[in-house]
Amino acid sequence: MRIKSLLMTLIGLVIFSVASAEETQKPRIFIAGDSTAQTYDPEKTPMRGWGQYLAEFLTDGIEVDNRAIGGRSTASFIRENRWEKLVEDLRPGDWVLIQFGHNDTSKNPERHAEPDEYKNNLINFTKEAREKGANPVILTSIVIRTFNDEGELVSEREHFNEYVQIARDAAAEAEVPMIDVNKLTHALVQELGDEKTKELYFWIKGGDHPRINEDTKDDTHLQEKGARCYAQIIANEIKENIDGLKDYVK
Repeated sequence: MRIKSLLMTLIGLVIFSVASAEETQKPRIFIAGDSTAQTYDPEKTPMRGWGQYLAEFLTDGIEVDNRAIGGRSTASFIRENRWEKLVEDLRPGDWVLIQFGHNDTSKNPERHAEPDEYKNNLINFTKEAREKGANPVILTSIVIRTFNDEGELVSEREHFNEYVQIARDAAAEAEVPMIDVNKLTHALVQELGDEKTKELYFWIKGGDHPRINEDTKDDTHLQEKGARCYAQIIANEIKENIDGLKDYVK
């Protein structure tokens, strides 16, 4: 009887310890997205994504798990089982920031998603996250930094603005919070102008980095200054508009 009693006590302690550990686990922010959000190795490239700096603007009470990866669309993120793995790892109370679009507009069949498919993928992402007790948020794509001869910021990529609007529509239909990153970054880039915003995007002079031999003029991807700036913009919007998550912003 004494041994049985001791075993029951030990089992009770184990159950209590596991329950206590689950209660003290921090909520997490998962990021599902493309190269504009992904985390890069600073020893390999000066390219950066906003997702690798988001934690700088958050308290220690929440963690960031950045699953964004370059070249992915909603379609390829699903096809490669990246979304499935993310959902498997979700716990109740976690958050999922979902930002695609740049590659969904690609003509490359391995990336492309038709407009209806893109919208349905976004909506399904939100449903599956909610089924796990997580909180999805849809983000529109960062603005493409292209100016016309009159100094007006425009998007030269075919259908890009259409997909930005689809993301807005998907958030409304799914009734989930939306951060209009495209609108916010468009306003900033337009205000700063053509020359100044080259410091934000991947405009690198050849020789300034050991892996960059030729001048690079990339109006889609970011370098550190731009990635950190956009991470702060997103954090500010969370603090202003995302109930349940705003308390984790510094």
